[in-house]
Amino acid sequence: MKVLISDKLEPGCASILENKGVEVDHKPGLSPGELQAIIPEYDGLIVRSGTRVTEALLQAGRRLRVVGRAGTGVDNIDVGAATRCGVIVMNTPGGNSVSTAEHTFAMLMSLARHIPQASASVKTGKWERGQYIGIELAGKTLGILGLGKVGREVALRGAAFKMKVLGYDPYVPRDELERREVQPVSDLADLLARADIVTCHTPHTPETHHLISEKTIARMKDGAIFINTSRGKVQDERAVFEALTRGKLRAAGLDVWEEEPTSLDNPLLNLDNVVCTPHVAGVSETANRNIAVGVASEILRVMRGEKPKALGNPDLWPRLTHLR
Repeated sequence: MKVLISDKLEPGCASILENKGVEVDHKPGLSPGELQAIIPEYDGLIVRSGTRVTEALLQAGRRLRVVGRAGTGVDNIDVGAATRCGVIVMNTPGGNSVSTAEHTFAMLMSLARHIPQASASVKTGKWERGQYIGIELAGKTLGILGLGKVGREVALRGAAFKMKVLGYDPYVPRDELERREVQPVSDLADLLARADIVTCHTPHTPETHHLISEKTIARMKDGAIFINTSRGKVQDERAVFEALTRGKLRAAGLDVWEEEPTSLDNPLLNLDNVVCTPHVAGVSETANRNIAVGVASEILRVMRGEKPKALGNPDLWPRLTHLR
């Protein structure tokens, strides 16, 4: 078997595969045309978020059996086209859940205590103590949209900060949320009306596209804080900008953007009450190792004819009897 890694990934991924006799090429930074030209040579493709796995690329991959996404989510992969081409799509949820949750709280603490602005002020020789009076998180209500692996980690940290934690996720059983010290909320509007901080941890689907919009922001508390470390298209950036400029939202922490990389013309970048990062919430030394090991292990499972733990196109698996 021959596998191509087309995005930057920890060397441990290639090492694990090579120790099992897999031929691996690590070629990050290829243009779409260059990638399409060489993909016919490979049985497997491993990507992070940089490579777009299009229908044209999948059709060109005549030997391709599996596409592994090193990370959470498969929104950079045309899963429908992969299914039509008989290509397994799998990802590695959980490997960067802690890193994403910690980044979420780093953003929240930065916003609550004005840390970026205060740091910049001191470095210019100022001592403006009265300008940076923040808020305490203890006693505040944290509303979590999406209670998957990341959302649950965020909930644990919210409880540790003595926050009241509300959770909205129609796909997670109520009793499971209660076991995790999360108060389940069955109605999104109810959560938005009660939360002091709203944080998104949902995949981008047709159902969640612009989940945070002018309409849903209007249901939030005046002066709420909004954080998104999930997917950029979950938020309507125009609506977020308008809410921040007129004071409906107190502040926002944005790690993800509707278009990535976001443009310097994005007006959100000019607001002092926005803390922003370039889609790095799930990126840390530990997370990178976890993801590299995880995706290599899942590729090897496919080689052995075993079902991957996290299939992006589960309907395909029963048809692939030649793998078992």
